[in-house]
Amino acid sequence: MALVPCQVLRAAILLSYCSILCNYKAIDMPAHQTYGGSWKFLTFIDLVIQAVFFGICVLTDLSSLLTRGNGSQEQERQLKKLISLRDWMMAVLAFPVGVFVVTMFWTIYIYDRELVYPKLLDNFIPAWLNHGMHTTVLPFVLIEMRTTHHQYPSRSCGLAAVCTFAVGYILWVCWIHHVTGVWVYPLLEHLSPGVKIIFFAAVTVIINVFYLVGEVLNNYIWDTQK
Repeated sequence: MALVPCQVLRAAILLSYCSILCNYKAIDMPAHQTYGGSWKFLTFIDLVIQAVFFGICVLTDLSSLLTRGNGSQEQERQLKKLISLRDWMMAVLAFPVGVFVVTMFWTIYIYDRELVYPKLLDNFIPAWLNHGMHTTVLPFVLIEMRTTHHQYPSRSCGLAAVCTFAVGYILWVCWIHHVTGVWVYPLLEHLSPGVKIIFFAAVTVIINVFYLVGEVLNNYIWDTQK
């Protein structure tokens, strides 16, 4: 795929995430006024991750165009740092967290939506915004993987980073419950303490599996291209 269309595509995806975030933050929901605000929801955190990631992609594209042919070694070094940051975010955050949010949300939603997205939220969040938060994330990140070869970190470092993110979010959810007495997700209200531990462990394993899927998929796409 040509460079310029890819640039335009990334810029369009970035603008769509900015629009989704602005519309979501403009919603007057009671949950936004409680402890942790929007930051207690993995969906919101993922939206921020995706917006930052595609922002870095756009910045990398612009830097690549500006430094092309000028022979500046310093600018080349800065560009390589941007590319490394872009690739790291794709591998460790954008792909595994994005795929996790989409698959977990719709799996639980189909089983019993009240466990993850109560019908009451339909009064606050329009359907298009719900899909913007929980559906389009997957095709957007797959498009990025298909159009750009991302260099993954070593498997041990990548998995360690993913585990750190997953455990950090789980501790954040537990802390919110400790402070407020309410679980962020209604699903957790129905689980015993022992089952919660198993659930949190399973969630950590799943997000690590998605990291490995991303690594394999990235290598498959670009090995085929070669």
